[in-house]
Amino acid sequence: MSSIREGWHGWDDYAPFYDWENAQTLGRRDVPFWRRLAMQATGRVLELGCGTGRVSRPLAEAGVDLVGIDRSAPMLQRANKRSVTASRNVASGRRSAESLALRLVRGDIRALPFRPQTFSMVLAPYGILQSLIRPRDLTATLASVAAVMKPGGTFGIDLVPDVPQWREYTDKVQLAGPGNGAHLTLIESVRQDRARRLTTFTQCYVERRGRRTREHRFDLTFRTLAVPQMTRQLERAGFAVQTVLGDYQGRPWDDRADVWIILARRLQG
Repeated sequence: MSSIREGWHGWDDYAPFYDWENAQTLGRRDVPFWRRLAMQATGRVLELGCGTGRVSRPLAEAGVDLVGIDRSAPMLQRANKRSVTASRNVASGRRSAESLALRLVRGDIRALPFRPQTFSMVLAPYGILQSLIRPRDLTATLASVAAVMKPGGTFGIDLVPDVPQWREYTDKVQLAGPGNGAHLTLIESVRQDRARRLTTFTQCYVERRGRRTREHRFDLTFRTLAVPQMTRQLERAGFAVQTVLGDYQGRPWDDRADVWIILARRLQG
């Protein structure tokens, strides 16, 4: 674990494969959940770590006035391409390309580049806060989120709870199939640093095009806090936890839940 540098390292390299992998493995029902929540917002919504637009684009298409922020330029390039393509193909009666309320910004979520009290809701889907691998990274991010939120606004956080329970292994073939105009194979290794609550996935994508083969190798590291620990962090940053859910249908949370969803309210400053 001594090679760990920053939590955002690896995501530029992951960008060409992110949608391919998630199409096969996510099977998640998170987009309808975030869409229902975001449509309750009374103003502009911010998505942290919007990546390729997997969540932000459908929310904008549903009429949410949304800003997505991500540090990775390659991820945002793909998000922009998806947004343009989707807008051009909007069915009759839905929002047009001109009215699609989606703005994508490159920036660091630890220091959000927005005016105070800009957003009535902030979303952190699919474990994005777990990419903050140092305690000070999470502290800075929560403080920055609090600064750009209106008092009374909702902060929605989705955590992936099973990451610390992943067993360690080396060079395991996880996925294989067509993608990106080639045949892709994902070979994965997992390392745990339980003292620091860190899980590192070493990803090796083998891309085969005819007789040509190319390897793409990078690390993704995640830090996982339990719900009580995250709750304390939120309270210190000026939030009050309102609800903790265990799935995207709204069932109550417990330690065995597949996901941990925290909905917190921004208190008066």
